Amino acid sequence: MIGYILGLVVILLIFYGVGIYNRLVKLKNLVEEAWSGIDVQLKKRYDLIPNLIETVKGYASHEKETFENVTKARSMAQSANSVDAQQQAENQLSKALVNLFAVAERYPDLKANTNFLHLQEELSGIEQDIEKSRRYYNGTVRDKNTLVESFPSNLFANMFGFSKSSYFELDNEAERTVPQVKF
Repeated sequence: MIGYILGLVVILLIFYGVGIYNRLVKLKNLVEEAWSGIDVQLKKRYDLIPNLIETVKGYASHEKETFENVTKARSMAQSANSVDAQQQAENQLSKALVNLFAVAERYPDLKANTNFLHLQEELSGIEQDIEKSRRYYNGTVRDKNTLVESFPSNLFANMFGFSKSSYFELDNEAERTVPQVKF
């Protein structure tokens, strides 16, 4: 009788372990899928940037340093090979794009140009898609990290080599500053 009970407990533990393992695999795959979604949006953004630069160049050809900085930041972002490296590269690219739009502000004809307005609108849409993809990615990372760190699933995670994933966060200094309202 004790043998049957012990056998049943062992079988239940095996099924429990298999269930945890399968959840860990599922979350690992969701994190990879979510990162792929971010990657797709970033690729769209990288493809749009040269068109934006060429449009602004037509109006502000003497702003060579700004164009070079945006191009350099874009190249660095495209070649990043980890979440942390991508995060740093995207922060640099965002700063470079802010400078590019500051140049555009100095040229009223450019701000009224339909190509520039269309590219600016498209970039804004892509930025929103990146934000959505980033939220989904960070949510799946949160779920995976919770399972990897929680007891008793952490025992299985360590046994099978599952580890925590990094969050993807972009710094946008403009969003962190308090807006000033002037009348």
